[in-house]
Amino acid sequence: MRVLICYASTEGQTRKICRFCAEQLIAHGHSVEMLPVAEAGEIALAPFDAAILAGSVHLGRLQAPLSAFAADHALALNRLPTLFLVVSLAIASGEAEDRAELDRIAAEFCAGGGWRPGRILHVAGAFRFSEYDVFRSLAMRWIARRRGQQVDPHQDREYTDWPALAEALAEWAGPGA
Repeated sequence: MRVLICYASTEGQTRKICRFCAEQLIAHGHSVEMLPVAEAGEIALAPFDAAILAGSVHLGRLQAPLSAFAADHALALNRLPTLFLVVSLAIASGEAEDRAELDRIAAEFCAGGGWRPGRILHVAGAFRFSEYDVFRSLAMRWIARRRGQQVDPHQDREYTDWPALAEALAEWAGPGA
């Protein structure tokens, strides 16, 4: 299967997640083209058998360039098996209200552009203090504290469940993946 992975990443965790997905798919014999949405431009989707779109939630929204890409290519995407990876720290909480909010964000994103992904998967992100400016670092520490998390502002902290992601990806890609 030839798979396009198109993503938007703010601090780098979504890119890392997409690289992991690409490595998993390649290990199972699939061909993968991985592109940041900013470089995807007018890419033709006809050569691809499937697509993964990935973005991260910040302030209740996914990245605008990813939204534009999904809307511009909705007709072609709707003809392919697709997986939408929604990366956020909120999903790591395990709280039903956080899950409901993330489901709403994903649904609005898809409805806004007319894209109907075959599967939506919420993936826990990371605190990337090494990427934050002073103000963002303070905001992220406040968010962590509010959620009962102890974080070191001098150290990144990852919440991504790699084995669960590998399992979900294999299930999505089908037999042999």
